[in-house]
Amino acid sequence: MKLITAIFLTLFPLITFANSSLPTSRQISVQGSAEVLANPDIAKILFQIISIKNEPLAAKNDLDNKVNLLIDGLNQFEITADDIVASSVKVEKTGMDYIETGHHAPAEYAAIRTFEVTLKNIERVDDLSDFILSLKVNAIQNTEFLSSKAELLQAQATQQALNNAKEKANVLANSFGTKVGEVRTISSTQKSVYSGFGAAVKKIDRINPMSDSFPKARKNYLQQTVSFKSSINVVFDLEITN
Repeated sequence: MKLITAIFLTLFPLITFANSSLPTSRQISVQGSAEVLANPDIAKILFQIISIKNEPLAAKNDLDNKVNLLIDGLNQFEITADDIVASSVKVEKTGMDYIETGHHAPAEYAAIRTFEVTLKNIERVDDLSDFILSLKVNAIQNTEFLSSKAELLQAQATQQALNNAKEKANVLANSFGTKVGEVRTISSTQKSVYSGFGAAVKKIDRINPMSDSFPKARKNYLQQTVSFKSSINVVFDLEITN
């Protein structure tokens, strides 16, 4: 009985170690990140065309006329049907038949259609915006600046994130007298695109034409940039160096 017990106690630690989730080899886990900046060459403009009339059909017909003017005018900007995304027509009542005093107030109807137009010549953004507003559009809801090379730039950001992970792993491994070995796992934790204003600011001096006594006024133009970010988690084996 004592001999059997001794054998059992000797094997038990080995079985426990075999079932452990700890890695059997030395490993290091690092996160690499990178960002690639680019100048945009495409603009997407989001806006609504609204027509308000006393009758719903009249509102829709007036809206259709404005839309036809829009489509015809977009030809001058080399915008094709593939560059236009439009919603269906929506007609809403905007007024009340009766107000609180009890007096009759005629109802009005608004015909609404939302458009997103892609402009491939970004230098004409202002011209296109002026044209859209000339159709009595209340406001341009959003202008997004993009890059036609988005897939290539995102791939570059991912590759740079991998290089960054390798550099970090080598620095850490050398600090502990080891060497980076084979890759165990790679997982992407983040891929994002952000359009915003870059750090570059172009300043133009403008002299006030009304009086020389006024100082020069400076008008600042913020340069748009498109940012492609990537973050990668990588697990490497470690090799002991002698």
